[in-house]
Amino acid sequence: MAGRFFSLFKCFRGKNKKGPGAAAGEQLEEPEQIQTLQEDAAVERTQEQQSSHDRFRRTAQMFRKFPRIRRRETNTTAAEGPAEPDSGLTQLQAEPDVSPDLAGLSQDLDTSGTETWAQDLPTSGTEDAVITNTDNEETEALKNTGAMPTPPEICASTVDFFLESAVPYQQQVPAMVKNIHQSLMSHVTVDARLHSDIVRLAEEHPADVALTLLHCAPTCDRAAAMMWRAIGTSGPTMEKVLATLLCVMEDWPVHSTCTSDGDNKDVFALAATLVIWVIVPKCQEAMILHSSRLFVALLFHVVITTQQMPPEEVENFWRACQEEHHLPSKPNRFAVQAMKALLCRLECDQEVMDMERKCGWDTLLCAHTQHYAVGLLAREMRRGSLSLCSGIALRLLGLLSREEPRWDLPGLAFLVEVLECLDLRECADSILEIMSRHLRNECRERRRLALRGLVVLSKDPSMARRMGTLSPSLLELLGDADEELVGMTVSVFTNLLKSRDMLVSSTTAPKLAEALLLLFDHDNSHVQLLSLDLFFKVMDLVAEEGKKPLKSVVCQSLPALFFHCHDENQRVAEASQETLHCAAGFLQRRDLKELVEAEKLLAFAEVLLAEDTSRAAEQLRRALRYLESPQESLREAAIRFMGMAGRHLRGQPRELLMICSALEHLTEDMSSAVSEVALQTLHVLRAIQRGHYSIFQRLQDQLRRAWKSRPRLSGLGWLHCQSSEEN
Repeated sequence: MAGRFFSLFKCFRGKNKKGPGAAAGEQLEEPEQIQTLQEDAAVERTQEQQSSHDRFRRTAQMFRKFPRIRRRETNTTAAEGPAEPDSGLTQLQAEPDVSPDLAGLSQDLDTSGTETWAQDLPTSGTEDAVITNTDNEETEALKNTGAMPTPPEICASTVDFFLESAVPYQQQVPAMVKNIHQSLMSHVTVDARLHSDIVRLAEEHPADVALTLLHCAPTCDRAAAMMWRAIGTSGPTMEKVLATLLCVMEDWPVHSTCTSDGDNKDVFALAATLVIWVIVPKCQEAMILHSSRLFVALLFHVVITTQQMPPEEVENFWRACQEEHHLPSKPNRFAVQAMKALLCRLECDQEVMDMERKCGWDTLLCAHTQHYAVGLLAREMRRGSLSLCSGIALRLLGLLSREEPRWDLPGLAFLVEVLECLDLRECADSILEIMSRHLRNECRERRRLALRGLVVLSKDPSMARRMGTLSPSLLELLGDADEELVGMTVSVFTNLLKSRDMLVSSTTAPKLAEALLLLFDHDNSHVQLLSLDLFFKVMDLVAEEGKKPLKSVVCQSLPALFFHCHDENQRVAEASQETLHCAAGFLQRRDLKELVEAEKLLAFAEVLLAEDTSRAAEQLRRALRYLESPQESLREAAIRFMGMAGRHLRGQPRELLMICSALEHLTEDMSSAVSEVALQTLHVLRAIQRGHYSIFQRLQDQLRRAWKSRPRLSGLGWLHCQSSEEN
């Protein structure tokens, strides 16, 4: 019993110096030693000069309140005399709830005295084992004033108490962490022994150690920072601890959890981010292993702290962190700093500098432009690290599948830029589900990003075959006012039809062709070219049963294609002429096809109008909008077309009046060629309106009507009747 009582005060005893014959004298001097130690302890209690020693005395008094586990008794004989008290921690006969590693830890701590602590002891990874402050003067001052007790004394007392406690070992871990943290408050460095013990404790109980440190030091004070850096020097240990930190970071604003001792106080997510910022320089291996998840967590913090006002408790917590570490006033700026540090640790320095040069980091801190900056960051990272982008994309897929409304826009912006890094065979369904959902979203930016993703996915033949179900949603977007959305939608349809084994269904073909007709007159020439190309493909790839319903739409497209053959944009004019030639072939009109090949476009229009005079008024109304075209060539072609249509409207004064009214203001057109053609056409139409026209024109009309009512003879071809002007 005396030995057990004596061992409690071993932390106040210096290192024993034994000489020859010391063993024989120890047994006789045992009572005197006990009395001397008790007197010394009493003197220390009265003096109370050293604050750290005061803490240990209070801890020693607390130790007596706990039952002790049984120690292994030393085998002695009657000849050896009374049992000798240990000069340090004796070996433990550990109970089942005591870890064997803790017993080893106790032995290691016991064998190290004050002199041993002052030395740089070689351990595994000795170069990183001791975290030293270069300010030697401060260290010496702390030692001289007695404010910095020796770590072996502190840790040995702590471990001794917990080994003797009846509390299960697992539940002792949080208290041990708190005690070590408290002891380091008065230290400048962590010695090699204590460093090794912190790492060992964190390796065995990573969750308890991490959460307890976040509980007792949420602002990551100097002592906590030393413990975190010590943990960060061990790659395997840091991998385990980092998993717990990531769980905390992913819960905003606080993470609810409970340690083994029942402490269920919430932990701020920003506290874990602060720890990441502290330990990034120390743990490259762990950062690489969890790089994608860590990047996504930091990106989430940047997004959430930019888009939402943090709760009052978070603001108060961050104010304390700012005072402790001189951090930025806003948490989002700090999260960006942590993201930069992570990317530099992952050897993405060039990407960080490119973002800085393009003002991407500042754009990332603005809620309205954040998704643009995220897309820019994704493009920069894609050029430098495909493997990292692939892991990030997989993480984002999981988050976006859960419909996270708080940050799905920035997450989607990153995902669409790195889709090419994914193996689409494994995640095709989830990607299409995400894109389909955002395609129907009311937010224009979400629809735009979804279409950008579909443009990329539609280039893959296997994905193109899966995207047929999206046709109804895509057809709706063809009528959108946003030219970028329309252009991407047409591109998706074009990519889907590039594969020759894919045909346009009989239900989709006419609807798609009707939507494309309106795009022939789009203000954006790129959209015009895309729509003309897609219209060509629809006629070429429509299923056999869909050709008949498509013919009526193709007939309606002929006047518009005729006008755009006169487009000032040479590419649009050539594409229109090529599509017009294909349309004539689709309608099986060999006569029209030959006129297009010969580039006799006015003759093409005359035949088109003469074929069905009942539809001349309809064709006329479609031509009216081209009179307002900013292109001189289109205005002139429209005037000539209306002049030819007017000759087929005799006896229809209402339509003739409409044409004359439309041409009157063009007589003063800024283009002399347009105004001259408008005057000539107006003169002819007014003569027709008054019923005065030549005998030749009357005879020509009669011949046309007789020819249209003749019985058709196969193989004789078509008779082309041209006006006297063309002859």
